[in-house]
Amino acid sequence: MSLMDPIGDMFTRIRNGQMRSLNTIDVPASNFRQQILEVLKSEGFITNFFVEKKENNKKNLKVDLKYYEGVPVIKEIKRVSKP
Repeated sequence: MSLMDPIGDMFTRIRNGQMRSLNTIDVPASNFRQQILEVLKSEGFITNFFVEKKENNKKNLKVDLKYYEGVPVIKEIKRVSKP
């Protein structure tokens, strides 16, 4: 499946996961997404992430969302520049 805006899709998955109070979410893997998640991790917005291999040599990123006293750490996440 081809996405027109893969970064916007990742942000939407994070936003939806936090609205449902999920501990982890799955995001299709790419190097660019990994770099963005690395920045979010180093700045303390997510707990951790790791690469998970699926069938047919596809990869997923498992993202551990972070909460503080039951409230999501990320208050708002959006793209500033659109494709």
